[in-house]
Amino acid sequence: MEMIRANNLADVFDALAGHPEALLHAGGTDTMVLVNAGVMAPDYVISLRRVEELKRWDDTFIGAGVTFARLEKSRVSALAELARTVGSPQIRAAGTIGGNLGTASPAGDALPFLAAVDAEVELVSANGSRRLLWNEFLVGPKRNALQPGEVILGAHLPVPMPSKTAFAKIGVRQAMVISIASVCVSRSDDGFTKVALGSVGPTVLRAHRAEEMISGELDPDSQALDRFQQLVSEESRPITDHRSTEEYRRKAVGILARRALERCLV
Repeated sequence: MEMIRANNLADVFDALAGHPEALLHAGGTDTMVLVNAGVMAPDYVISLRRVEELKRWDDTFIGAGVTFARLEKSRVSALAELARTVGSPQIRAAGTIGGNLGTASPAGDALPFLAAVDAEVELVSANGSRRLLWNEFLVGPKRNALQPGEVILGAHLPVPMPSKTAFAKIGVRQAMVISIASVCVSRSDDGFTKVALGSVGPTVLRAHRAEEMISGELDPDSQALDRFQQLVSEESRPITDHRSTEEYRRKAVGILARRALERCLV
């Protein structure tokens, strides 16, 4: 395995032109596990750690190279909350939001946030750039719309952002855990609400029926919250695997969504 260290995007494009099959490597918190296990054996790896163009972060954009350690300091509640749940401090210092997008796992902690705010993913290549809505980019379990020669530049956030956001997840233990179920809720001052679910479907899901119902409630009472919780559970599409059962995931994701919504209502 040969490592190619890129200093800028031009270096990345040159390396991809010569080695289109090369593995793009940022933090490596997912891919290096697979390499060490023998699941992946790339001949060439392009390191993105020095590429400054991928590290931009402001109110409207999160670069693919922004680490979860940086995102812990975000003024956006859900973004800071999810960042704090990612692995250990060492993992958060290395792992990036671009890694979550590139891996496209339904358990990626950043993905429900991007879905709950309808973020757009920008892809760049030597031939230009294109932007895809989050659900156009995440096309299936561990599958995305990245084409040969392209690099994930980052995620564009809406302007204005929702006034309230909240993230919640559950796993088999309290720390350094892959989620059994996760939720991000965003809510605007007019009550318009979006709900995104992780780890309960083949990719991140939006609970559209629950969104429509709760968006019409400016001050939802307990009965409305009960109905919202039920709809979220019904709209999830979980499976049973080695981490949890379908039944538990379906119940848990409804409870998590209700708790996240209640924090947005404060």
